[in-house]
Amino acid sequence: MHPWYTQPLAALDFESTGLDVATDRIVSAALWRIDPLQGDKSLAQWLADPGIDIPAQATRIHGITTDRARREGRPAVEVIAEFAAHLRDAVDEGRPVVVYNAPYDLTLLHHELARHGQRLDCAGQLRVIDPLVLDLHADPHRSQSRRLGRVCAHYGVSLPDEKAHTAAADALAAARLVWRLGHAHPALAGMSVEALHAAQVRWKAEQAAARQARLRRTTDPAAVVPASWPLNLAPAAV
Repeated sequence: MHPWYTQPLAALDFESTGLDVATDRIVSAALWRIDPLQGDKSLAQWLADPGIDIPAQATRIHGITTDRARREGRPAVEVIAEFAAHLRDAVDEGRPVVVYNAPYDLTLLHHELARHGQRLDCAGQLRVIDPLVLDLHADPHRSQSRRLGRVCAHYGVSLPDEKAHTAAADALAAARLVWRLGHAHPALAGMSVEALHAAQVRWKAEQAAARQARLRRTTDPAAVVPASWPLNLAPAAV
């Protein structure tokens, strides 16, 4: 039996109007289907008109302006529905889904779907692999930023600066990072996808508790770090 990180998987990423998952909007989306053993991969990607102005700060990150989104993007309601259908198909194919910092992207998707009267009907079947949670668990004491680009550099995954912060490039880099993490950490490689998903729920809670304690001790006595994973629909103190 091949380890989980060599089996067919999907990988997703969004670029958005900001960091508030409840109120900000998806601007671009990417979903890869990847078969590591066969060396096959295919990409579906979307550009949406989010229906609101894209702040300059967000544009500086992903390069998409309000004018471009309005001119080239499709209505958000269409993009979100189509993306959710592609994700459901990938889940129905039995693919685990790679999402770097899953609570951000998946919660953003949840609220975007709800905004348009839709829902993620495959949510209960999702098996998520979050390279951020895996890396923090496997190497908790590394004094390095855990941003995607820095973690990719640590594991030798290419993510050129000019391609960073496009949904397609970030999603593919996260998938390649999963492959490297599996190779680098035998304890992770020996788990089933189902066991890995369940473990990440626990590990994320532990990581959130540790970060919250550190923040309260050093910078913010009232800091609250949400512990929910892979979605964060009810933030709470840990």
